[in-house]
Amino acid sequence: MHEDDEASLFAQEVAGIQQLQTQEVYLGKKGPQVDFDARKQAASIAQEADRNHLSQDYVEKVEPNDVLEFKRSGMQDGVFKRLRQGKYGIEARLDLHRHTVAQAREQVYQFAEDCVRHDIRVAIIVHGKGDRTPDPNDQAMIKSYINKWLRDLDSVMAFHSAQRHHGGLGAVYVLFKKSDKARLENWEKQQKR
Repeated sequence: MHEDDEASLFAQEVAGIQQLQTQEVYLGKKGPQVDFDARKQAASIAQEADRNHLSQDYVEKVEPNDVLEFKRSGMQDGVFKRLRQGKYGIEARLDLHRHTVAQAREQVYQFAEDCVRHDIRVAIIVHGKGDRTPDPNDQAMIKSYINKWLRDLDSVMAFHSAQRHHGGLGAVYVLFKKSDKARLENWEKQQKR
């Protein structure tokens, strides 16, 4: 179809259309007044319901055979060394095999909350090495996010890749902060000496 044919076809279609005489525009039913305070309250409730601040955005990739390690400043070297060597008793375990990143994000956040709530100091998270994924760009995705998320959790004092008998490079030991209750009990125990 040529340009002239299109123009004449359009002219035929719009022939007989008249301009509206009214200046009024109908936008639909006029509803009740918007209660912005209620909306603000609903938004804050929704935000409170999802307190999970762990991001699924960009993550710095780690390789399947990389060692993961992190400790907060002020942490004693001896404590970190014992964690790294797997010398602390493991009180809780989270296995993330066959999880999507979104599922892992929820599980890690909830696991950390539960560990702190129940005064668990040392746990292990099994994330896998991620070296069986056919696409090299997708390898070690969960491991990469674990490396990021554990640093972003204030309750995590330190973490380190596990010893071979605990999963090696496919798992991490995690040391959580003492709860306020546990700190008080420890302080009281020290005072009685």
